[in-house]
Amino acid sequence: MTKRTSAKYKIDRRMGENIWGRPKSPVNRREYGPGQHGQRRKGKMSDFGLQLRAKQKLKGHYGDMTEKQFRRIFSDAERARGDTGELLIGLLERRLDAVVYRAKFVPTVFAARQFVNHGHVLVNGRRVNIPSYRVQEGDVIEVREKSKQLALVLEASQLTERDVPDYIDVDHNKMVATFVRTPGLSDVPFAVQMEPNLVIEYYAQN
Repeated sequence: MTKRTSAKYKIDRRMGENIWGRPKSPVNRREYGPGQHGQRRKGKMSDFGLQLRAKQKLKGHYGDMTEKQFRRIFSDAERARGDTGELLIGLLERRLDAVVYRAKFVPTVFAARQFVNHGHVLVNGRRVNIPSYRVQEGDVIEVREKSKQLALVLEASQLTERDVPDYIDVDHNKMVATFVRTPGLSDVPFAVQMEPNLVIEYYAQN
C-alpha cells in the first residue's frame, strides 16, 4: 500500500466517515476508529471538538493539506466580501488539484496533487505543476498529450462512484475540462456533510 493510499484510509478511519465515498474505504466495514481503543463508546463531543472535527474533515477531503495552507485559504475567504463559509468552499474548489480530481482525470485527490506536481496538466495551454494554483472561471484545464493514455487517467474517467459536477464542463475523449463557475457549498458533491460554519467558529476562537 502506498503512503498516499495509507493516508487516505487513515483519514477515513480517524473521522469515522467515508469522506470521499470510495467503495474500498475501511469505514464501510467498521465504523469505529483505529487503534486498540477505537471501539470504546464515544462520549458527547464538546463544541471545540465538533469545530476541530469539521476543520479536519474539510482539510482532509482536499488531500489533508497542511494547516498553514488551509489557514491561508481561510484568511482569503475571510477577507473577501460575502459569506465566509461559501467563499471558503469556492476557494478550495478552485485549487488546480481539486479541479483535476472533480473532472475525473485521476481517481483520488491525492493522485491529483501528484499528477499536477509531475507536470501532466496544462492550464490554458501552459504547463502548471503547482497543485494549489487557483483556477479562474473560464480556464481550460487539460491532460498533456503524452499523459492521456496513462492507466491512471483511463481508469479514473470510467469511475462510476462519482459524477463530474455541473460547474466543470468535461470532454473525456479529449481529456479537456473548463472551469465554468465557482461553486457554493450546495453545488459540491461531498460524500459526507461538510460544515464550514463550524470551521469559521474554530478559527474565531483559536
